[in-house]
Amino acid sequence: LDGFDLKTYKTSAAGYQRLLPVVRNCRKAILNSCDLTEKSCEIVASALQSSNSPLRDLDLSNNNLGDSGVKLLCAGLMSPNCKLQRLGLGWCNLTDGCCDVLASVLHSPHSELRDLELRDNELQDSGVRALSAGLEDPHCKLERLGLSGCRVTHRGCDSLASALCSNPSHLRELDLRYNHPGDSGVRALSAAKLDTLTLLVDHGGENRTKPGPRKYGCQLTLDPN
Repeated sequence: LDGFDLKTYKTSAAGYQRLLPVVRNCRKAILNSCDLTEKSCEIVASALQSSNSPLRDLDLSNNNLGDSGVKLLCAGLMSPNCKLQRLGLGWCNLTDGCCDVLASVLHSPHSELRDLELRDNELQDSGVRALSAGLEDPHCKLERLGLSGCRVTHRGCDSLASALCSNPSHLRELDLRYNHPGDSGVRALSAAKLDTLTLLVDHGGENRTKPGPRKYGCQLTLDPN
């Protein structure tokens, strides 16, 4: 099976759970916005650990997985049988509490992960610092990292810049839109990056450090005319 989109099956959350084992037999699994939870991650992790797992592209975005769910998922990601190359975890209610184990995946010699999307999670600078420890490892093969809307400031950018200096060979795109890197954060990243790295820092500002959807708010002024 080349692709499996769980949303095409109009069913309940329990029905989605029963369909999940299908991911064992597909190359691309689109599981976003399906009311999946921590329990779902056990099933997916088991699929990733299965012998000759064909799964290469997995989108779990917009599900309430939480840090505990991602930690379960990482057990599968670190399996020698796992050949996953792209993982989408945007809007999954994650915090810095899952970043150490994600970093362990990045520096695992077995990991084939090339694209990691973490947008719109509350990772903050502490989470980015933990991820950077994985990025700087020579085993890390990541080519794209999505951190849009993760409440990152210049401190997180400094950690990323240090990681890029240590291991500059693979990363091709770093998405830091809707964060607050400030001038110093952008300077640090610009000084560290290779010519081959695309750095995205649009729509930054201090309001991007606010939690939840408030980071996307804007101030309106009334025109008396």
